[in-house]
Amino acid sequence: MPAGIVAIINGMSNDLKNKPRKELTDLVTGLGQKPYSADYVFSFIHQKHVHNIDSITPLSKTFRKQLNDLGYTISSISFLESQTDPDGTVKYLFGLPDGNLIETVRLNDNGRCTVCLSTQAGCRMGCLFCATGQIQFKRNLTAAEIADQVYQIEAAAGPIDNLVYMGMGEPLDNFEEVLRSLEILGDPKGRFLGMRHITVSTCGLAEGIERLTQAPLQPRLAVSLHAADEHLRRRLMPVARKEALPKLLNALRNYQKKTGKRITFEYCMMKDVNDSPKDAAKLIQLIRGLKANVNLIEMNDFPGCPYQASPQVRIKTFAAILEKAGIETVIRFKRGRSILAACGQLGAQRLKTI
Repeated sequence: MPAGIVAIINGMSNDLKNKPRKELTDLVTGLGQKPYSADYVFSFIHQKHVHNIDSITPLSKTFRKQLNDLGYTISSISFLESQTDPDGTVKYLFGLPDGNLIETVRLNDNGRCTVCLSTQAGCRMGCLFCATGQIQFKRNLTAAEIADQVYQIEAAAGPIDNLVYMGMGEPLDNFEEVLRSLEILGDPKGRFLGMRHITVSTCGLAEGIERLTQAPLQPRLAVSLHAADEHLRRRLMPVARKEALPKLLNALRNYQKKTGKRITFEYCMMKDVNDSPKDAAKLIQLIRGLKANVNLIEMNDFPGCPYQASPQVRIKTFAAILEKAGIETVIRFKRGRSILAACGQLGAQRLKTI
């Protein structure tokens, strides 16, 4: 195993920010402390956002020294810069401890703030219409690095109402750390974000959806579909060559049967590729029987992208066909375009350097 990866794994195991409260309880009781000491550690890290163990003042000096001597730390990602679009969208660039870069986006909708979180540095999925998919995969983010995006943006810009795991990377390709981050962010002694305010997006990893179905925490689920035709979807999304539509739909039916939750389908509208009335009819047929809604996303191009956005009139026609069939449909027109912060554009500014 490469030394860099070993260092990351070792750092994660010693990072107190990366431990849900139950793990912290096991840790402190194993060191001879009372269970409530874990609550102090957790709340000081995830509510007060302290950056070193000595700042957790309710702990005795002896115990703080013990934690330091054992090599425990409190990690932090580094804010590098932000860019603001005229529409109010803000993109943040963060540096990870190993030098990798990630981008996170803050959106304002009628006074409500939504943050789009990254879960990986780069991405393995390779979707042709997504800039992040063209970046070489570097590594998974830790739960601490996922949560720290929330903390740093709130410190800079105020409270967040909703989280969407839709930034750089495929969340279900980093399943354990994503679930760990949900546990941390949802803890009443931490940030205490309810699962109804969190959406996890996937490009359609059926096994990950099945695992999410059985998970103790149940965020909302969004599926990046982008084509209802098997052959077209395989061309646009290499991952679809392994994740056939029948397999994906079966996983989604199981998910809905177990959780009762509505599923959101994300559909990026590409000119003369997937935006015809025939494509709309195929989509209606594919998702028939599911309790679902569809987000039609105006294509966001980037340098080297082989596709163009569908004309808005064609997007509206497509939406009207879905709505006539009884499918709740929302059109997501471009946001954050001037700073390459829109869906599918994260990392585009560094395609030649990452």
